[in-house]
Amino acid sequence: MKKSFLLLHIAVILAGFTGIFGKLISINEIGLVWFRALFSMILLYLILKGSRKFMVYERKQQWQLMASGLLPGLHWLLFYASIKYSNISIGVICFCTSGFFTALLGPVVAGKRFSARELLLSLLTVIGVGLIFHFDTSYRLGITLGLISSVFGSLYMLTNEKLIRRYDAAMINYYQMAGITLGIGLLIPVYVYTLPIAVKLIPTGTDIGYLLILASFCTIAIYVMVAESLRRISAFTVSLSFNLEPVYSILLAILFFQEGKQLNMAFYTGLLLIITSVLLQMFMSIKTSKIK
Repeated sequence: MKKSFLLLHIAVILAGFTGIFGKLISINEIGLVWFRALFSMILLYLILKGSRKFMVYERKQQWQLMASGLLPGLHWLLFYASIKYSNISIGVICFCTSGFFTALLGPVVAGKRFSARELLLSLLTVIGVGLIFHFDTSYRLGITLGLISSVFGSLYMLTNEKLIRRYDAAMINYYQMAGITLGIGLLIPVYVYTLPIAVKLIPTGTDIGYLLILASFCTIAIYVMVAESLRRISAFTVSLSFNLEPVYSILLAILFFQEGKQLNMAFYTGLLLIITSVLLQMFMSIKTSKIK
């Protein structure tokens, strides 16, 4: 059990580095997403083939899984755009609103039962983000992009919840990476033509190194560790632990980029509200589980 928890929290910490790499990699967000998906797809293919776990589905099923990859693709694209137009702390803190959007969209998209408790707890997060939103008007574009990113992230989780009942998790991930590679690849010309600023798409040698680390450690390795931890730990505990990802990202941003100098008391008050909502949700869910 201790080993499983250790693997899980290493995975959460690695997830916290995704925002750091988003800041370090010099190419625009659309190129970053495309290369991340491409490298992840290639690595997954090699791993699945090497372990003889690669499965070939019917053409219709392949296209369905690839189409579902557009949701995480747009989530990544807007997430990295949020970081590049603001900073790491702002980008990752908007990720915390995913729970709010999931509570709202769950009954509509997945036919889930409406939960007033989840909605009220999520509102604490929204208030926290609202406080952060007002701490500097220059970051409003980054926050807006981050919030839209969370909507796509919520839709992605709700969609995957259905897909996981029919398909192998690793194969879902593989085809979704293929879908992102294809979909974002088709979007690049439109992006270059419509964006009013210069778009840098060709990575430097350093960028390629960062992208390989991002694809291997912060995409593939996270999947492997989470899959292994799920052998002993409930899916609820795993999902809840990933709510700590923004906290790790902010600590890393303060450590590597001195972003603490840019943040005031309103930011930290908002962050406290977000953490409080996570802890309350944990306490109430554990209590409900014990009663059952």
